[in-house]
Amino acid sequence: MKNITTKIVTLSFITATMLHATNGDNLIATGAKARAMGGVSIGMSQGSESGLSNPALITSVEGTEVSFGGTLFMPTIETSFNGAGLPPQSHVSDADTNMIPEVSIAHKINDNWYIGVGMWGTAGMGVDYSKATFNPLQGQLGNLNMVTNLQLLQFGVPIAYKTGGLSVAVTPLLQYGNLDINYQMPTPTGIANVGAGLAQDFGFGYNLGIAYDFAQNDVQGLTIGALYKSAIEMDYANQLTIATGPFNQPPFPNVLSSDILEQPAEIGIGFSYVSGQHTFAMDYKVIQWSDAKGYGEFGWEDQDVYALGYQYETEAWALRAGYNHASSAVVEVRDPRLNFFNLLGFPANSEDHYTFGGTYNISKAFSMDLAYVYSPESSSTFNVAPLMPGVNSLTTLHEETSLTFQLVYNF
Repeated sequence: MKNITTKIVTLSFITATMLHATNGDNLIATGAKARAMGGVSIGMSQGSESGLSNPALITSVEGTEVSFGGTLFMPTIETSFNGAGLPPQSHVSDADTNMIPEVSIAHKINDNWYIGVGMWGTAGMGVDYSKATFNPLQGQLGNLNMVTNLQLLQFGVPIAYKTGGLSVAVTPLLQYGNLDINYQMPTPTGIANVGAGLAQDFGFGYNLGIAYDFAQNDVQGLTIGALYKSAIEMDYANQLTIATGPFNQPPFPNVLSSDILEQPAEIGIGFSYVSGQHTFAMDYKVIQWSDAKGYGEFGWEDQDVYALGYQYETEAWALRAGYNHASSAVVEVRDPRLNFFNLLGFPANSEDHYTFGGTYNISKAFSMDLAYVYSPESSSTFNVAPLMPGVNSLTTLHEETSLTFQLVYNF
């Protein structure tokens, strides 16, 4: 049974290879509505799509809502090895087109109880330099032909209770993840292939949400919300310890002592205000990378994420725009080995995101949502001396664009 389940989950990822996300390795949001508004989703209901971002907000569904779609993600990542006397060492990652699925269902049982189910591609990261020329004897390091691939998919069942203007909810989560790290390493006797093949794991967590609609207090249009996401521990057998093994050299201690890579806890608040055809919304959340096992050891820093969104809505259509900012989770540290793996294999250094989108109501029951997200080029240069002869630092340029398409049916 376990093998069958793993195969089914793996098939759902066939077109989701090497996803690049934005807030660290997390997407700024799932679903076209939230993505078009800068990721705003904690204090503004997005219907069934809210099952993951704040399950308390699925209480806006009046009957049953089904949302189905995905995100076409198109990152451009270029990394160069810098050092005196080296030939040009800049290479662009071939992991440049990816598809991320998202399916959400929410149902109103009665005036108090709501339930849903969903499957969301939520996070990931990776690069592919396997086609770069690797000839150490001529100084062509080819980014070590580094290939990394982290993918995360979450299954959840949001359950919400509403009384008056107050809604509270929980979404129990099952998370599937896989991780693969592979690269070529020059040695005194030749070239060594470093990697342990693909590793997979399942983990359990939960999201807690709360929302309050102030219409009950004669303040029309104002909603506030809060969210807590638990950490989810994942153990990718042999991946991290084997990948970092060649760099366990004095005077530094071992890079890592385990293969645990824990998705971090999050806590956030948000609000939305509707005035006629205009909606204004804002979210603030903290992603606790430094406390997460694995990420903390790699030196990732906590992120303060700010999301701003605007919507103009008519009976037939809606237009949306937004902005999302979070300082890079990956920063330069004293240990050059951490700088090497963070910048070459997992360059989570995107910071600013500009978003646009809209909805067209095909009928009263059926609508189509679109979202476009652009993250302008971020540049980071970290010291990696003296890991490799002649190499002083790495520089990574990272730019992202994505297009999200969603179909929504209400009945």
